[in-house]
Parts: sequence; C-alpha cells; structure tokens
Amino acid sequence: MRYLFLLPVFGLLFYQCNSEAPEQVLEEVIVVEANPAAEGFDVANSDAKAIEIADVVMENMGGRKAWDDLKVVSWNFFGARKLYWDKHAGDVRIEFPESDSNVLITNIFTHQGKIKLDGEEVTHPDSIKKYTEMAESMWINDAYWLFMPFKLKDSQTTLKYLDVDTAEGGIYSHVLQLTFNDIGDTPENKYWVYVDTTTMLVNQWSYFSTASDSLPRFTTPWNDYQKYGDLLLAGGRGKRGITEIEVLDPVSETIFRGF
Repeated sequence: MRYLFLLPVFGLLFYQCNSEAPEQVLEEVIVVEANPAAEGFDVANSDAKAIEIADVVMENMGGRKAWDDLKVVSWNFFGARKLYWDKHAGDVRIEFPESDSNVLITNIFTHQGKIKLDGEEVTHPDSIKKYTEMAESMWINDAYWLFMPFKLKDSQTTLKYLDVDTAEGGIYSHVLQLTFNDIGDTPENKYWVYVDTTTMLVNQWSYFSTASDSLPRFTTPWNDYQKYGDLLLAGGRGKRGITEIEVLDPVSETIFRGF
C-alpha cells in the first residue's frame, strides 16, 4: 500500500554556501510505501514530522518491502570482522580476516551457537554461552552501523525532529534525534541523524554516550551509496568504511552450520 502526504522540503532554492538556515519552505508531494512502526515504537512521544521523514528515507533506500524481503547479507566491518546475517532465520556468522582459526556462529532468536577458537571447536556450555553473547553484541553494533536508517521506528525508540542544520560540506539537513527506552546493549545512547533535504537520505550521524550529553562522542558521514540487491546502502564512514557489502541469494546453508 502506498500513500501521499505533504512534506516540507527545505533548501531546494538556496545556494549551499549560504551559512544561514533557509527560511523558505517548499511543499512537495512525496509518495511512499506504508511503513508501519515496530511494535513498541514510542509514537506518543515521537514527532509526526520526524516519522514522516523516516518513512521517506525508508522509501528512498529501497522501500519497506525490499527491507522486509532481505534474506542474507554480508559485510566487512572496518576490516575488523566479516559478518553474514540471515535476516529471517536470525543466523549470524562472524569471521576475522586476520585469522581463519576463530569463527563465531549464533542465532539472535534462539541464542544458540557454535564457536571455533584457535582452530578448535568450543564444547563447554559456559564458554559457548559467553562467546555467542559476544557474537550477538558484535552483530548489534555492526548491523546498526550499516542498517540504522531502516530502524528509525524500531521497538522502544523515540524519534524527535530537532531542526534544519548543515552537515559536512554545508549540506542542509533535517536533524532527527533518536533515543532508546531500555532496549539493546546500550539503551542510554542518543543519536542525531542528519537527512539531506534534497536527496532525503541519511548523510551524517552523531553519537552521544548518554541522552543527557550535549556534545557528541563522534560525528561521521554516511556516504558512498550504492545499490545492493533492491536496497540502497552507504558504506562510507569518513576515514573508515564498511566494505564487501553483498546481498546473497541463494546462500549455502552450511555457512551458518559449520566452520
């Protein structure tokens, strides 16, 4: 299902070198697919304008159906580790480019897994539990760095519209504030998500250790958008990058079953 709404689009008639926020607002009709929020999304405390922008971002990155239909995807997280994720089954495999003697396999739904350390399979239940939990934490972090724009309306999140500001390069951007309510490994975090007013794609984010912080721990760009399957994904994060992004269909089931 698709629907229409009027979204204020800022800055379309202004030169990028102008340091002041644009004053004129244009009304543009945008068509997006229905993008229902996850159960538990804090709609009561979120801003309607921020939700509408999140829906347009979803549409511009391939649409809700493409995100829901995604099966298996892999990526290299800053050269530190290679992840494979079966989005529907919940299987995750993590390899480490510096050594093929360590492999972590887990399922984020069942929390069961298989672990290989120093070339040997781990068999002690406590050790398996320890390393599967470690693998899930790695997946939570690394997947968010790649898929955050698809998760703006996740369960137990609150989305606020802050203002129009300039991102890196003087690009006028809507700024959304994303906070969490007792979910994930670090629910105290806060993000400012910048959305280019022209492309309506995320072009920058700022990370805050706690929601009460006024200054971010870091700010990085989101760029180098490319098409992977039916999704538009960005791997550029400034000095570092997410590489080897692939949508894998079909994929051998053994990748999540053996070493």
